[in-house]
Amino acid sequence: MKRNQTKASRASTPNATISSEARSKEGRGGPATAGNAWIGKFLDFCHGNDLPVDFISTHYYPTDAFGKPGADTLTQLQHSSADVMREKAQQTRNHAGDLPVYYTEWSISSNPRDPLHDEPFAAALAVKIIMGVNGLVDGYSYWTFSDIFEENYFPSLPYQGGFGLLNLYGVPKPTYRAFELLHRLGKESVDVVGQHETVSAWVVRHDSRVTVLLINHAMPRHPINTEIVRLKIASSRQPRAAHSQRIDEDHANPRRAWQEMGSPDYLSAALVAELSGVSECESKSHPFDYQNNDLSFEVTLPPLSVAAITFEFAARTGG
Repeated sequence: MKRNQTKASRASTPNATISSEARSKEGRGGPATAGNAWIGKFLDFCHGNDLPVDFISTHYYPTDAFGKPGADTLTQLQHSSADVMREKAQQTRNHAGDLPVYYTEWSISSNPRDPLHDEPFAAALAVKIIMGVNGLVDGYSYWTFSDIFEENYFPSLPYQGGFGLLNLYGVPKPTYRAFELLHRLGKESVDVVGQHETVSAWVVRHDSRVTVLLINHAMPRHPINTEIVRLKIASSRQPRAAHSQRIDEDHANPRRAWQEMGSPDYLSAALVAELSGVSECESKSHPFDYQNNDLSFEVTLPPLSVAAITFEFAARTGG
């Protein structure tokens, strides 16, 4: 069959089935590509042939299209823009207009055996990516839930750089804990003034609490140092309490604990329980200063880290 005949055949399919699916809530979309590919051409073809489109879907990884073919993951990430995922999501949104946009696969790299997947680096980058695409996408699906998945060979080591948020034994990795912190944020963002080469900050309100989410992150082989970050929330009520949760080399890092155990090939139930405990984002009281309706505090951020500082306020009364 010739190419133009194939096109004509495909073009006729949605119109032929539209009457039988008119009440379906599932919708039609695509192009379900990797690397943000074909989105403009897909929409042009659909619009040019009067074909219905209800959403746009694609995949992207920060290692896509960076470095030479066969380059290792560190080199790919080294040459990747720190904001590449936001830039690609913005391109897709520009094409999609008001259509919903779904990224149905993404991660911090496309390498299925990347040690960075198991480290705090991944948590900090995932937070940067997710907060960066906020407002541009309608769905953003991380690949994948667990190191138990069907692609490539199936390794037996507890930590072997798999894609999962959980390792083979179900122990949460740093990125899993980052998703927990994000889940608790709320939906009301507050503008943040100030810029830094490696530190990013977001402030989010939810009911009677305000959370300041921070990362200190750089791509591999780029300079990064421990930073002391000082923040002020102006015209604030006085908090009742403040607590911090951290993900870094010394916090919520079960892979490091596994290495300190001697990197055993297999885990007993007791070791799984111990590593699961190590993976927790422990909540600790955090100091702050409140003067003249201004709330100020500081936090030390080691390289490749995430910190969430949450302030609790008295609930507002009605009336």
